[in-house]
Amino acid sequence: MTRKIIHCDCDCFYASVEMRDDPSLRGRPLAVGGQPDQRGVIATCNYEARAFGIRSAMPSGQAVKLCPDLLILPPAMERYREASQRIMAIYRDYTDQIEPLSLDEAYLDVSDSGRCGGSATLIAREIRARIAADVGITVSAGVAPNKFLAKIASDWRKPDGLFVIRPDDVDAFVAALPVERLFGVGKVTAERLRALGVDTCGDLRTHALADLCDRFGVFGQRLYERCRGIDTREVCPDRERKSISVETTYTRDLKTLADCEAALQPLLRQLDERIVRARRGEPLTIAKVFVKIRFADFSRTTAEAGALGVDPEQCRQLLGEAVARRRRPVRLLGVGVRLLDAGAARQLRLFDDLPAAEPA
Repeated sequence: MTRKIIHCDCDCFYASVEMRDDPSLRGRPLAVGGQPDQRGVIATCNYEARAFGIRSAMPSGQAVKLCPDLLILPPAMERYREASQRIMAIYRDYTDQIEPLSLDEAYLDVSDSGRCGGSATLIAREIRARIAADVGITVSAGVAPNKFLAKIASDWRKPDGLFVIRPDDVDAFVAALPVERLFGVGKVTAERLRALGVDTCGDLRTHALADLCDRFGVFGQRLYERCRGIDTREVCPDRERKSISVETTYTRDLKTLADCEAALQPLLRQLDERIVRARRGEPLTIAKVFVKIRFADFSRTTAEAGALGVDPEQCRQLLGEAVARRRRPVRLLGVGVRLLDAGAARQLRLFDDLPAAEPA
């Protein structure tokens, strides 16, 4: 059976919520993120700001140089989460097969949905209209037979667009795609492909699977499948969280281990709060704790160890280990936990429940 997958992606989500709540912000270059004088970065920006070349993850100082009139607002995560919850509730009216990728992005499998006569296109159209009316922001959507194509389709007519790739159109559509549109193909891989005379997915199809695997390793298999529009991944409603972490970039470098230890304390409190919040929605089993550092020269290191929970003393030891690797001022400090996968966690609980063996 041909599946019906919808990929929904809110348009410049954080900025859209800000413009919804304060209409006077509309029409002017707007970004959400950290301030330039605090080594901040841009989390997202509206399309007026993008016209100046501003993009997500750009240093705020660089963004202001590109657009001196840029307004940068601090993130308001509670409002963003509230908007996301309302959007997810709308999705659930159409299917329970929902795979959230973030607050503003999700896959929906509507193959078995009876809404809108079973038409994925009409479902996507209705979802977009409801979100615009009820939540006050716009969503772009892509409809296709698989996740790979649905994600490409949602970006095809951004912002506030809907694009449908029907099963009969898949082959021709994918053949004309530039290879840069394939997930995982960055500048380096694209240059390697161009050196082979490959500019489009149609060009890529002339290379045998064995040849692509020889040149690109395991990624060669992915290239072979995607250039033919093949993606067998299912929409996974129970997408597992793999880690929880917090981090801060400091206005002034932390110059000593004592400075870093003092900065670690509020991060540990934030991490505890985030873990408690995550456990309200799902069972979590901690497997490791880690400390992440970015030094003043932008080099990075991470120290981690097995753990059953967040022990401040263990985190301080990891911090000392990480700082000693470079002995340079620290511009970013983070702390987090890696989680045991649900299957392994269930197995551990199974054995924990066994009664102790009686003495012979």
